[in-house]
Amino acid sequence: MAQEKNPRRVAENEAMAKIRMLRTSPQKLNLVAGLIRGKKVEKAMADLAFSKKRISHDVRKCLQSAIANAENNHNLDVDELIVAEAYVGKNLVMKRGRPRARGRFGRIIKPFSEITIKVRQVEEQA
Repeated sequence: MAQEKNPRRVAENEAMAKIRMLRTSPQKLNLVAGLIRGKKVEKAMADLAFSKKRISHDVRKCLQSAIANAENNHNLDVDELIVAEAYVGKNLVMKRGRPRARGRFGRIIKPFSEITIKVRQVEEQA
């Protein structure tokens, strides 16, 4: 009695990767995700490699994981992949504090976020 196969969460010509607990705010991460939305994966990888944002290294690792999933798990052609979706979500927020003058307390919030990248295979027009 084998367990039934789980249904796919994405379409037949798509693959995805997700990274959780990235130590940056979702607003900053969304700026980097906006750089790669809708682009071919080669162009997106080059843009992330030369980006000055600190978090772009982690976004690049997530994109590489999505490409590897597409190639190995779903038998998609890497040369025809585009970044179909790249969306960002909130994760936990660590709350810290610092003593301030006159008995007050300065609140420091340290946000975490997560990113999901979906790549899709599209046939090039000749």
